[in-house]
Amino acid sequence: MSWLQKNYEKASLGGAVAIALGLAFVGWSQVGSVTENFGTPLKGSGNNNAAVKDADLIAKARASLVLDRDWKQALDGERPVDLFTGIPLFISSKSPDTPIDLLKDAPVHPPIVNIWWIENRLDPGFEDSPVRDPDQDGFSNLEEYNSKTNPNDPASIPSLIAKLMYVRDESLGWVIRPSFGSEGKFPFKFQDTKNAVNATGAANMIAPGEMFFAKEPMMNRFKFVSSEIRMELQKATGIEKEVTIVKIEDTRPNKKGKIYEFPAPMQEERMREYLNYDRTAILSLEALGQNGKEFKVEENTKFALPPDSPKKEYLAKIVTPDGVTVEHVNAAGETKTYQIKKGGMATAAE
Repeated sequence: MSWLQKNYEKASLGGAVAIALGLAFVGWSQVGSVTENFGTPLKGSGNNNAAVKDADLIAKARASLVLDRDWKQALDGERPVDLFTGIPLFISSKSPDTPIDLLKDAPVHPPIVNIWWIENRLDPGFEDSPVRDPDQDGFSNLEEYNSKTNPNDPASIPSLIAKLMYVRDESLGWVIRPSFGSEGKFPFKFQDTKNAVNATGAANMIAPGEMFFAKEPMMNRFKFVSSEIRMELQKATGIEKEVTIVKIEDTRPNKKGKIYEFPAPMQEERMREYLNYDRTAILSLEALGQNGKEFKVEENTKFALPPDSPKKEYLAKIVTPDGVTVEHVNAAGETKTYQIKKGGMATAAE
């Protein structure tokens, strides 16, 4: 028996290996001529194309690896910029075809200069940009600009007096009517617009230097100072007449030392002529989240802003139904005067 007959299985296996190697060589040798033989490239995709899809992107990806990816400061002329855009960042509503250069053009919202918006990273592109309040401290962009404070920091605020509103007044009208005196002593009667009454009778007339009244609402508020005789022109007759004038001192803390003069006796029809007022201002601080919270300050009394602050730096110098005059001593020691009209905010007096 021959070797082939004995080793038939081995011979078959060896022949198969030889044939496979031959076919592999033929296939490899034809790779470079695919386009020539079949008219189809190895890359890309197409109808009935057996090539790898998007193989052409491999070359692009490899090329991108050698690109210079270092960021360099961009310039617009000599001006460094961080961003380029295909459209103008700002345009005028009156001239939409004309871009606005915030560094060169006139202020968008006078008197705020354009550079202020850039430095504070705020958008001037809204019609109401000046009255917006980005840090929500109660002060607008315009108020922060005028005060040179930080519009993005709620702890950096202008003087609070700028946000003080005069809501209304609470006024109490009153008069003291002396009656006929004796030996320099006089009885007195107090009446006010709320119908409160105090009185000292003829049996306990008040001498100069003594305090009166003994009961509320005006207990021990007034002191009788002195009396004198004057000549007064009578409006009804046009004739001068001797009139006794009494002087009374107010000891209320906000009116301490003020002297009032009343004729003795005072006729009822002259009461309105000698009417005095205790005035209280109803105020509201429209900032720091206290908008609409009212607080009271008597005329010629110091108060704080915010109202709960321990440092009272403001003085309600004059209170009337139409307005309040407030004085404030600033950090430089200068006394500044502000006028607040009813329903309005404080403005510095000229």
